[in-house]
Amino acid sequence: MESTVKLLLCEDDANLGSLLAQYLAAKGYAVELRVNGKHGWEAYLKGGFDLLILDVMMPVKDGFTLAREIRQRDERTPIIFLTAKSMKQDTITGFQSGADDYLTKPFSMEELLLRVSAVLKRSRGIAPQEEAPAAHTLGDLVFDVRKQQLSGRGQERKLTTKETELLRLLCEHRNGILLRSDALREVWGDDNYFNGRSMDVYIAKLRKYLKDDPRVEILNVHGKGFRLLVREEAA
Repeated sequence: MESTVKLLLCEDDANLGSLLAQYLAAKGYAVELRVNGKHGWEAYLKGGFDLLILDVMMPVKDGFTLAREIRQRDERTPIIFLTAKSMKQDTITGFQSGADDYLTKPFSMEELLLRVSAVLKRSRGIAPQEEAPAAHTLGDLVFDVRKQQLSGRGQERKLTTKETELLRLLCEHRNGILLRSDALREVWGDDNYFNGRSMDVYIAKLRKYLKDDPRVEILNVHGKGFRLLVREEAA
C-alpha cells in the first residue's frame, strides 16, 4: 500500500487481540491494540487512525458506548464491530451506534481482511461515488449483499464472504464481462494459478445456487473471464 494505513483494534481477549494484530500487521497495516474501551478512547484521542475495529463486549467501556462517544465528534472514521453475539437487535444497535460493518465471532482472518479492505475503499472514495446497490434482482432471485444472502423460488441461502464478493462483482458487470484477473485480485488478492483453481470452484457453486432460475446463467468467456447473463424472459 502506498502509505501505511493505521488501525485501532480494541479487543479484551488478549490471545485473540494479539493474533488479529499480528495478522493485520503482516498484511501491511499499522495496528495499535487496546484491551478495553477506556484505553481505546484514550488511543483514539491521539488521532491518526484510518479505521477502528471495536469488540462489543469489553470491560470498563463497551464497544457500543465507545462508538457513540467517537461519533459525537467524528462521523468519518469507519468502524467495524466484532462481537460474539448474533441477535438481530445487537446488529441494529451496532449500526445505530455508528458502525460501518459488523463481524460475528467466530470469523476467519480472511473475512476480516476483506471487510477491512472494503470499508477502507468506501471511506476513501476509492469505490464508485454512486453507492453500490444493497441488493440485486436476478430473475426471481434476490441477492442481498450486506446480509450475504440469496433468496427466492422457495430458497434462502446464506453465502460465504468469498461467494458474496464474487457474486457482487458479477452483478456489477451484469451482462458484461468480469475479467478473470480482476476478480482474482479483488477477491483473492493475487491472480496466481492456485487462486484461479479456487475461484473456479466458487464459480461452480454460484452456478448451482442460480440454476433454479433458467433466466440466470454464469457463462465462461474464453480467455477473458465470466459473464453473468440475466435474460428478461424465461428460456
